[in-house]
Amino acid sequence: MTDDVLQGVAARWNGNADQWTHDVRKGYDAYRELFTFPAFIDFLPPLAGLDVIDFGCGEGTNTRRFAEMGARMTGIDLSERMIGHARNAEEKHPLGITYKVSSYSTDTGFPDGSFDAVISTMALMDGPDFDAAMREAYRLVRPGGFLAFSVLHPCFITPGLAWQKNEAGIATALCVSRYFDRSTFTEEWRFGSRPADEIVQPFAVPRFPRIMSEYLNGIVAAGFRIGRIGEPQPSAQACEDKRFARWRDLAAFLLLVMAERP
Repeated sequence: MTDDVLQGVAARWNGNADQWTHDVRKGYDAYRELFTFPAFIDFLPPLAGLDVIDFGCGEGTNTRRFAEMGARMTGIDLSERMIGHARNAEEKHPLGITYKVSSYSTDTGFPDGSFDAVISTMALMDGPDFDAAMREAYRLVRPGGFLAFSVLHPCFITPGLAWQKNEAGIATALCVSRYFDRSTFTEEWRFGSRPADEIVQPFAVPRFPRIMSEYLNGIVAAGFRIGRIGEPQPSAQACEDKRFARWRDLAAFLLLVMAERP
């Protein structure tokens, strides 16, 4: 991994930051609100009273939710503009959160064993060096502490993903291809829940595809002991939106991992 790669990723997220913050805080990220964040909360152990660092905290919405659960939170993100939005929210409604501009794949500058837990929600798949992120997480976690993260499921969210649909336009199968293609690409998209008549610039999100073994082996190689894996299905409430029913019935959207530092 080179500094140029990290700078490129940071530039993309700086460009996304203002629209992303607006949309997330308006509740347009339906996947986060109805599925990925509730599933992650159900997967986590209690956070109250713990020193916790959030890898890839973005504009801080999830970090603030963890703080409201009683954790003493620190958030890091390589996007200076995202951290600016997070700090603005903290200034307006203080929860005792510290934010720092830093990549989770480099030395974050905190002393060894500074935290009881490293958590990350839907961010580690967007970084170029997962192994380095795991090594830094291991360095930061105290013995007996844990790592917990969520990512897009690498076995199903592949570069060649496509839905098979019937004559009524209802998804009947997920076609997966190019599973072993690790080519970096930039995906452009917008939140599907935002008003359709609003014209916005699509987000430009760098993607770094990995296969399942790269995630699991990277965790173990850093020194962690994997304790639990989750592949949750959307709730009945979420599935009232047909976009979620396909992830309940046809394939896994989300991978959750919990690991301990011995």
